[in-house]
Amino acid sequence: MQQPEFPEIVDLICKEDNRYDKMAYDFIRQGLDHTVKELRKQDAKRKAGSFHVSGPELLEGMRVFALEQYGPMANTVLKSWGVTRCRDFGAIVFNLIEYNVFSKTENDRLEDFGEVYTFNDAFVKPFLPKRTKRVLQAPSRAS
Repeated sequence: MQQPEFPEIVDLICKEDNRYDKMAYDFIRQGLDHTVKELRKQDAKRKAGSFHVSGPELLEGMRVFALEQYGPMANTVLKSWGVTRCRDFGAIVFNLIEYNVFSKTENDRLEDFGEVYTFNDAFVKPFLPKRTKRVLQAPSRAS
């Protein structure tokens, strides 16, 4: 029997857990690929073969990937998929683990996807205007 394709698996997951849009699952898969690629660039030991990505590493990779893909719209896009906090990324990852799309080590837990950052800090603040300190000057007196 042939293994189901990713979209079929996501359909099955979404029938059981409808909290997240199907697009969120594809985004997580692409975000994991992006994270692995970036980690391999940074760490020579990780260049060969497969390796484990921790929850916090994946969260950071997802943050960077979302900003690269959607810029100032990242928070809006993620929210439209039902993803509003780090724990949502973890829930999607663990749904994919349950269907053997992703694997985990015995030490991996959903709690690893705790609130590493707030979505406001990660996806809104980078695009807010920078506040500059205004120096008040005493009014000049005409002599």
